[in-house]
Amino acid sequence: MRIVVAELRAGELAITGDEHHYLGRVRRVRIGDAIELVDGVGHRATAKIVRMTDGETVVEVGEPETVIEPWPHMRVLLPLIKGDRMDYAIEKLVEVGANEIVVWMAERSIVRLDASKRDARVAHYAAVIEAAAKQSGRTTIPAVSFAELRHAIRALPEGERYMLDPDGERVAPAADDVTLISGPEGGLAWLETEQLAAAGFRGMSLGPNTLRAETAPLVAVAVIRATVLPVRP
Repeated sequence: MRIVVAELRAGELAITGDEHHYLGRVRRVRIGDAIELVDGVGHRATAKIVRMTDGETVVEVGEPETVIEPWPHMRVLLPLIKGDRMDYAIEKLVEVGANEIVVWMAERSIVRLDASKRDARVAHYAAVIEAAAKQSGRTTIPAVSFAELRHAIRALPEGERYMLDPDGERVAPAADDVTLISGPEGGLAWLETEQLAAAGFRGMSLGPNTLRAETAPLVAVAVIRATVLPVRP
């Protein structure tokens, strides 16, 4: 089983809060059981439970190791999607290998989100991401944020940029950093595609069929992860 800790170091470490309750009440671990610890930023270590109290689980941690994330770094600009499909899309993006998710509100998004509720929503998405990262065996927990499209574009580093489009190209990214953007249920608006094209985004095709808003980005990430070399050339 995998537990996320804020600081990962060799030696004795006390696990408290939700992770402590998860170990004791959900997984019903016992003294002597082995677990895996990750810090969410690329390090992991094996640990053995040595003590348990009502308030904490104490473990003896082995020497941490650094796990290198697969190449390239993949960022997804994901529009707000209606209902539980948003959580589904975020969960699956983590499972297939997205490194960063930027949520944005498209012109044709059915869902509208007041500014006052954005921090709470991002915190909810972060919880979904952490659970998915633990379940899928990732040592790094992808970042999530909310941004208006123009701000998200302005903050992008150098790299390849693609907007998902059935009429686009079949591509195989070759840069260290790749950004994908997909549209909401009604697709990208004309002004959005113009803005993206001006920022260097090219159309990327996943085949002749039109995929749903929650399906297209995770298929794109999965295809790239399956076809691009997992380490830097």
